[in-house]
Amino acid sequence: MPIKLPADLPAYTVLSREGVMVMSEDAASRQDIRPIRIGLLNLMPKKIATENQFARLIGATPLQIELSLIRMTEHQTKNTAAEHMENFYRPFAEVAETGEKFDGLIITGAPIEHLPFEEVTYWDELCQVFDWTQTNVHSTFGVCWGGMAMIHHFHGVQKHLLDRKAFGAVRHRNLAPASPYLRGFSDDMVIPVSRWTELKRDEIEAAGLTILIDSDQTGPCLVEDKAHRALYVFNHFEYDSLTLKEEYDRDVAAGKPINVPANYYPDDDPGKPPQNRWRSHAHLLYGNWINEIYQTTPFDLSDIGMRSTDLRG
Repeated sequence: MPIKLPADLPAYTVLSREGVMVMSEDAASRQDIRPIRIGLLNLMPKKIATENQFARLIGATPLQIELSLIRMTEHQTKNTAAEHMENFYRPFAEVAETGEKFDGLIITGAPIEHLPFEEVTYWDELCQVFDWTQTNVHSTFGVCWGGMAMIHHFHGVQKHLLDRKAFGAVRHRNLAPASPYLRGFSDDMVIPVSRWTELKRDEIEAAGLTILIDSDQTGPCLVEDKAHRALYVFNHFEYDSLTLKEEYDRDVAAGKPINVPANYYPDDDPGKPPQNRWRSHAHLLYGNWINEIYQTTPFDLSDIGMRSTDLRG
């Protein structure tokens, strides 16, 4: 089954060209089926690239997915055309006011790691989003800074600044092969990492949370929070093949100190085309998340938030 997108959203054309099944809103309305409703709270500056990345992953499942794009109410983006934001995004305040409910919500990262959470201009509203997920979202996926912010809000876990950027395609260990979210995963895997902060294992475990994927080099990657029906991932399964290269080239051009992304280019040579060695695990992770939502979400959307806090409850 396809992902339902507006026909004029750039991701519709991109994914169609890649062979991902997409369906226009008109075509979807003629199907007698309840789609899985997924919201994307997009905090990244390059909105369209991020839309493509996540739509590609959630659109590869055998279920019909309805993707809704959400933005912070007052924050204005400088890197995406106002027309695009007006046509395809709704402010969170509007979504909350209408009482909408979602089977799943993805909260992306944001390039503001150096700021204390409380100094982020939209922090108060983001905390409202986190609390709103407990009554209006069946399962929430916090990604990179979004995951760090969410785990801080609910559990007080702090992020810690690194002396140098964790940057590259880093090897990780599967700590929970029996987890439904890691079904089909290898014992180890390579995952893109791009951040100036980290979370400590002992502080996460002291909060009563379960680390599913970990790395000796860059620490915890994927954490399950059953009580809040949430997953937190601090790295970037969703990255395209060239995303790390684009970040590296950008920083080099700007004269910023940046190390060559580790284990990414053949022979660590930026002159050679980089290799994507995480694509299959990215599809597995988001496919497993969608499947777990499908297996546990109420058929009646109005019942979301009314059941046990355990997805299997």
